[in-house]
Amino acid sequence: MTKKLTLLLGSVALLASAASAGAQGTYTIGVSNTVQGNGWREEMICAIKAQALASGKVAKLNIAHRNTDAAGQSEDIRNLISAKVNAIVVNPADPAGIQAAIAEATAAGITVVAVDQAVTEPSAYIISNNQEQYAYLGAKWLFEQMGGKGNVVYMRGAAGASADSDRDKGFKKALAEFPDVKVAQETFTGWQQDQGKQQILDYIATGVPFDGIWTSGIDNVIVDALVESQATLVPVVGADNAGFVGQLNSVEGLKGAAVTNPGSIGGAGLTLALQILDGKKPAQQTVLVEPSLWENVTDAGKAQLKAAADPSLSPEWPVSISIPDWTTYTKDQIVACKGPGE
Repeated sequence: MTKKLTLLLGSVALLASAASAGAQGTYTIGVSNTVQGNGWREEMICAIKAQALASGKVAKLNIAHRNTDAAGQSEDIRNLISAKVNAIVVNPADPAGIQAAIAEATAAGITVVAVDQAVTEPSAYIISNNQEQYAYLGAKWLFEQMGGKGNVVYMRGAAGASADSDRDKGFKKALAEFPDVKVAQETFTGWQQDQGKQQILDYIATGVPFDGIWTSGIDNVIVDALVESQATLVPVVGADNAGFVGQLNSVEGLKGAAVTNPGSIGGAGLTLALQILDGKKPAQQTVLVEPSLWENVTDAGKAQLKAAADPSLSPEWPVSISIPDWTTYTKDQIVACKGPGE
């Protein structure tokens, strides 16, 4: 009797183990992104892949990753609905422009998590870097370095993107505190390196003086343009991209600050989606990751930059390759950029 009971219990344990193993890797996650050729977005995609693999809960990723607008992204989202994914992680091209498509996804029982930027559809969850604070921190520091006066070149992201709109609020909040600082030139880089570099080269060529440059994460190529054209090295604010962090550590005479804006927010979005699918909904519909500023004009700031530097990463990748409590992959996994089944 005892032997039979032992065998029976062993069989139950094996079945429970098999059921547990079967529960792993059961979700299909859709991803919608509308900007290619941008290091930040590439890191975001790699973070999603790495976290999907590290979680052990994702059987497949269905990724729509192309340069398109809100109409194109709405089409991509509807294709993901048709593919019957369990959740969609989306970096929105336009918050209102894709609202209808997100609502359709929710109505179909699909969890939607917006990363990096907010959306207007109330059924979606949002996990984002605090974009308004990102701009405010950097702009305030820049205007202080300019002595509270002078002309600033304001290099924005993509027109219509909610992250750009939020950053504009933060920039203008800081600008209101420094009435003697004027915007000499305002451009939209589209978050494209070559476009941003050409814009600043064109402005330098006009000969109109300027005293500082605020960039929406297109930064190392701006410093390259200043150096190559032998222009005055005015203070520059950018993001925590590996190339720019390296320049802040090494370019003689350059004053600047990097504001953290991790592309690994994509991995955090995947984690949030899985938590919701597992029945663990967050207390708030929106989760914000607060930025930090690393500058190279104080000893403490220089120490932060030195500690953060990672020349092994692509120059366009943020050095913040993970987010505590939200990502569990290794550096090797995010750099490999491989998801389940790859």
